[in-house]
Amino acid sequence: MKLLIADDSKVSRMMLLAITKEWGYEVIMAEDGAEAWQILQQEDAPQLILLDWEMPKMDGIEVCEHVIAKNPDNPPYILLLTSRTASDDIVEGLSKGANDYLSKPFDSAELQVRLQVGKRLIEMQTKLNATLKELTQLASHDALTGILNRRAIIAALPKEMKRVERKTQTLCVGMCDIDHFKDINDNYGHLVGDEVLIEITKRMQSALRDYDLLGRYGGEEFLVLTPGSASHCASIYQRICQIISAQPIEVEGISIPVTISCGVTPYSVEIDNQDISSLLARADEALYQAKDSGRNQVVLKQPV
Repeated sequence: MKLLIADDSKVSRMMLLAITKEWGYEVIMAEDGAEAWQILQQEDAPQLILLDWEMPKMDGIEVCEHVIAKNPDNPPYILLLTSRTASDDIVEGLSKGANDYLSKPFDSAELQVRLQVGKRLIEMQTKLNATLKELTQLASHDALTGILNRRAIIAALPKEMKRVERKTQTLCVGMCDIDHFKDINDNYGHLVGDEVLIEITKRMQSALRDYDLLGRYGGEEFLVLTPGSASHCASIYQRICQIISAQPIEVEGISIPVTISCGVTPYSVEIDNQDISSLLARADEALYQAKDSGRNQVVLKQPV
């Protein structure tokens, strides 16, 4: 684990470097608080810090304050070295962001144990953050395809509606449904059907722009949010249909031709007025028209 040691005394730095390297730390040195703060602003900065209180340019307390201000939710673990032993000083150091303190002169065995405590806490926090990130991903993304799930894409819709209102832009909403997907499941099984869903998702993503949003609305149906004029958005959905139908999907030696139908409608501030239900219903009507008209096509339905 990386350990930042900040101390203006060269003798102290060399001593701390020698013993902490022996304990297995990857040590980074700073001669004063300003240099320590500069290091802590870099990418992949150390999460374990051994910080002297009394330093030129920027003392240990100032470094603590800067660190907490920069990353209040997940700050590094700071062990403050100080010759101050008064209760008020200790309270000040801990209240400014230090996690622990050690009085000078210190016992090396005690320092080792306190650093181990910090290391364990950092490792626990790292695991917790990774778990929370994974849970957040699972809560908002479809487990099979990795795109936004129904709840997340629906939650994104009013935000996109408000965003285009503020910027006086246009937003198109597309309902896209894989044609005859039930036949694929019935003829080849649901595992093959899952692989088809995954590949179609990839093809749809390749047809969309970075700022478009794609979500699995349910089963073989997708909801797509595309900012831009109705005519321009229609071309995006045409591209989706073309990319998907261009070549069969190969699964376990089986070649499966697949097409998709899309119903698209622009959001109208005057008509829809933040009414998500009417907007989705209109896109759904356009999708059914595309299905009834022979599938593998885009139907654009204007608000009336």
